[in-house]
Amino acid sequence: MVATFGKVGLNPGQYVWASSVPSDGDTRVVIDRLTQMAYVYRADALVGAARVSTAKQGHITPLGEWKILEKRPFYRSKKYDNAPMPWMERIDEYGIAMHGGANPGYPASHGCIRMPMKFAEKLYGVTKVGTPVIIEG
Repeated sequence: MVATFGKVGLNPGQYVWASSVPSDGDTRVVIDRLTQMAYVYRADALVGAARVSTAKQGHITPLGEWKILEKRPFYRSKKYDNAPMPWMERIDEYGIAMHGGANPGYPASHGCIRMPMKFAEKLYGVTKVGTPVIIEG
């Protein structure tokens, strides 16, 4: 990350995004639950990083290799009080998704990966159905 963005330490709700994204190569997203970070790559280039909020105690953000199954610029949760899910990118059949939302600096979701709103919008623009999402930590 230092080579791409310089030395940065991101606070809750913050993100960095490259000034230019390579036009060639596949995109992939890596979520690190331990550090509450998301990383976006195009080919081998890191193009973005953000603080995120994954599942709070009693809920699960599942580890493993996933693919984006569905994308909608705006969606509402069918499970949790019709909660808004802007820039929603669903990764499993149970409703776990990446989307814009509150980032308090610690795990606080019901399982989704909440991202800063502008980061979620930029991510939405560089992914497609089938884009790999790796969740580790």
